[in-house]
Amino acid sequence: MKKNILLTASALLIFLVSCKQKEEKKEQTAEAEETTMEAEAPAAAEIIPIEHATAVIEWNGNTIYIDPVGGKAAFEGQESPDMIFITDVHGDHFNPETLNELNLEGVQIIAPDAVKLQMEENLSSKTTAMKNGEIKEVAGFSVKAIPMYNLREEAKDFHVKGRGNGYVFTFGDERIYFSGDTEDIPEMRALENIDKAFICMNLPYTMTVESAADAVLEFKPKQVYPYHFRGRPEVSDVEKFKTIVNEGDSNIEVVQLDWYPNEEY
Repeated sequence: MKKNILLTASALLIFLVSCKQKEEKKEQTAEAEETTMEAEAPAAAEIIPIEHATAVIEWNGNTIYIDPVGGKAAFEGQESPDMIFITDVHGDHFNPETLNELNLEGVQIIAPDAVKLQMEENLSSKTTAMKNGEIKEVAGFSVKAIPMYNLREEAKDFHVKGRGNGYVFTFGDERIYFSGDTEDIPEMRALENIDKAFICMNLPYTMTVESAADAVLEFKPKQVYPYHFRGRPEVSDVEKFKTIVNEGDSNIEVVQLDWYPNEEY
């Protein structure tokens, strides 16, 4: 009897130790998988302001130029581009001289049809045209071309509907919107789940601070970045924009970057 009790106790002890070892192994495996997933998940995109409408995006080993102007010197210290996105035909967005100064070996350019039609062959051959509403999958992320155009009667000829593109980039779980030159159009107001919105606001070409703020309060990005706010003759009041947005929704963070490093405003 005593011998049987000892054998049973030993068997129970072995069973309990085995169960504990299996549980510990499961926990270690789960922790390892979680660590691997965290290591594999790409970091959030880094946005580097260059000037006015020109920016650099760094994401998951990709360097993306938005509306590169200012010559090669404007990108001193930046990585060479893997991709270039152009929004419209005007010189503060499409600048052939700057494009020709950059190292474009292996670079894909995405632009509206109207821009591609103005390019010489050396640039056109590297360019894929996107139309409003079109979605492309490129280099591990997706991009959608969003309409950009004027609404005010006196400004309609500046940016006609269908010519230029704003862009929504989806980098992993992060969605970033660059408005290009536009007013507070229905297509902007209908945007959803935007993490970072880069919103223009300069007169007479795009929209007022009040219109920009009103649109932002409707589609509610997590963060909004005023950009492209130098107008004629003055720059827009981005502090007023911030006040309107935060009074309307304190959950929207207004982030001010230095878009005019060579100017006081």
